[in-house]
Amino acid sequence: MIYAFDTYYYDDYAHTVCLAFQDWNSEQETEIFTEKTTITSDYESGAFYKRELPCILSLLNKIQLQQGDVIIIDGYVTLDEEGKIGLGGHLYEALNQKFPVVGIAKNGFNSPDSGRRIIYRGESKTPLFLTAKGTDVDEIKQKVEQMHGNFRIPTLLKKLDQLSRS
Repeated sequence: MIYAFDTYYYDDYAHTVCLAFQDWNSEQETEIFTEKTTITSDYESGAFYKRELPCILSLLNKIQLQQGDVIIIDGYVTLDEEGKIGLGGHLYEALNQKFPVVGIAKNGFNSPDSGRRIIYRGESKTPLFLTAKGTDVDEIKQKVEQMHGNFRIPTLLKKLDQLSRS
């Protein structure tokens, strides 16, 4: 199973949504998990994970992860060549490195990272940025390129973003 997470922040709470789907090319989710939580940390530049990681971990308590499951986050897993990790890297560590974590980010990050891949989907001239831990990033790149939808953002990830904002 693949579990994709996104969190949207309101004034006094965070709304985290997870879409579960069978395969990388699935057109529809098999299950939706949602949770509203109190914001435990203000936004801190360079430490975004401190704000979002507790939201994802809290929602993960409602999900029975199985061997072979993959987690997708909206953001970065790795940030640079020196091993600095982003939200996805912290999630991978919090899960004791048992489940692959894939980061699909919409915005670029300045520092070089040989583990980062750029993906162009559909007719879009604007890329997505892919990073991962616990899996081969090049294999995942091919899978993300083939995800359902003709546009830059795959169908289920677009739906995830919309649900987190509602």
